[in-house]
Amino acid sequence: MSRRLITSGSPFERDYGYSRAVVDGDTVYLSGTTGYDYATMTMPDGAAAQAEACWRTIRSVLAEAGTGLAGVLRATYYVTDRDDAEAVLAVCGRVLTDVRPAATIVVVAGLLRPEMRVEIEVTARIG
Repeated sequence: MSRRLITSGSPFERDYGYSRAVVDGDTVYLSGTTGYDYATMTMPDGAAAQAEACWRTIRSVLAEAGTGLAGVLRATYYVTDRDDAEAVLAVCGRVLTDVRPAATIVVVAGLLRPEMRVEIEVTARIG
């Protein structure tokens, strides 16, 4: 299987020279995904709502790659406020309750845009 690039249609991908995901063999490397609705370029306000939006995008991209949440092997969660960590982890726990990938949460000083409170990055396997 050759390398394949997947886009979500986000202008960030085009403008900043990256893909939403790269499929190489049976592995899907999904870029850090924020809570934007990439069709409307709108962002929910709260961290939990942003985490939900991240997972909607991630699900869609994984489906396009030929897998789903069950294929997620590793997840990294970035939050800009320590006080948001529990709410974000609750969403992730609900979404991945049966998957239970290796995971890390990191509190960072900030993300690219001030409205971004959460970013989620995953690696998954097809098949």
